Amino acid sequence: MSAGIIFLIFIISLFLSIPVAITLCIVAILPGIVDPSFPAGIQLVIRSMLGGVDSFPMLAVPMFILSGIIMAHGGISKKLFNMFSYFIGNKTAGLPIAVIITCLFYGAISGSGPATTAAVGAMTIPILVASGYDIVFATALVAVAGGLGVIIPPSIPFIFYGMSSGTSVGKMFIAGIVPGLLIGLCLMAYAYYYCKKNGEDKEKLEANYQAIRSVGFLGVFKDSFWALLSPIIILGSIYSGVASPTEAATISVYYSLFISIFIYKTITVKDIPRMLVESVRTYAPILFIIAAAIAFSRVLTFLQVPQQIVAGITTVFHGKIAILLITNIFFLFVGMVMDTTPAILILTPILLPVMTAIGVDPVHFGIIMVVNLAIGFVTPPIGINLFVASSVTGIEVMDIAKKAMPFIGAFILALLLITFIPEISLMLVN
Repeated sequence: MSAGIIFLIFIISLFLSIPVAITLCIVAILPGIVDPSFPAGIQLVIRSMLGGVDSFPMLAVPMFILSGIIMAHGGISKKLFNMFSYFIGNKTAGLPIAVIITCLFYGAISGSGPATTAAVGAMTIPILVASGYDIVFATALVAVAGGLGVIIPPSIPFIFYGMSSGTSVGKMFIAGIVPGLLIGLCLMAYAYYYCKKNGEDKEKLEANYQAIRSVGFLGVFKDSFWALLSPIIILGSIYSGVASPTEAATISVYYSLFISIFIYKTITVKDIPRMLVESVRTYAPILFIIAAAIAFSRVLTFLQVPQQIVAGITTVFHGKIAILLITNIFFLFVGMVMDTTPAILILTPILLPVMTAIGVDPVHFGIIMVVNLAIGFVTPPIGINLFVASSVTGIEVMDIAKKAMPFIGAFILALLLITFIPEISLMLVN
């Protein structure tokens, strides 16, 4: 069976709304069924699935998911937002910028775009609306800024990329810091322009600002101190070499439980089983997709698809710039129709040889891939952040998407800078 037929079956299955994991299983076992002499028979596919998920680094994913859920129930995002609002809440675009900064910090806790959108959006959107901002603008802002959750370390997609490429997850985490900050700055620049152009309700903003200021700096700092310390502990333990990403993820679970139960007292011991069930329901489908995608990648290797892709791209497109541009366009399209996890697990083994052939560092390529797919969080028809934000406010997904277009433009501007200036991604790694 040819690779073209396999990909055609894959695309048709997706359009028929067959779950991604089941689709991957189907296309992984088909070659062995059609051709009994094919090296990747059903038994090998099953062994690949089981062996692929039997990975110590992968344990970081459920731990970060659980930590993010605990932090969300613990109301950590509100404490972070209040701290940033204390300093810039009365400035032009102060509150929207505070939302973006909160997404940056919360992303350093959860490692997930949808989790960041849900936790930050549920708390900040009502505040923005009460302060006079358009509800569609506020919803679009949170939906796009939530994408920072997969770029600022610790990032769950970085873990999957590291697994697929053999690249150090620790290096990916370090490399994601500057690109994440750059994207955040681009989003802040547009938020400032929007507020300057459309104006703000200064009276409502001042009333909200004074309510926060009335607590005093020490009061706000004391309330947010443990939340601010969370990303420092998680990332500091990784970068200092004290803990691996998996061990740091476990630390984050215990830390989030400790501060939520004993410091902030926003959850109780009775809430733990419910949060464990929620984390299992979140991770179980992902685990099935991971197993199936790893088996599918093994089949593609036997079919020599990566080598064919390398030959095809380098024959049609000449020059590093042209190949990078077409790769970005391809990733943007993939992000519109496929979830991040299967996209990374399937495409990394196929496209990484192309990138290394033209001299792109694997760490740099990983950043490019994840940033592209992060844009997919806010582009229909998948656009999971759009659906999460819509569930918070009740605004139609397409209305949010239209309002988000300038923010997406800022995101793409940052993507181009990241793509063609490798030092942005590699300065801290090298």
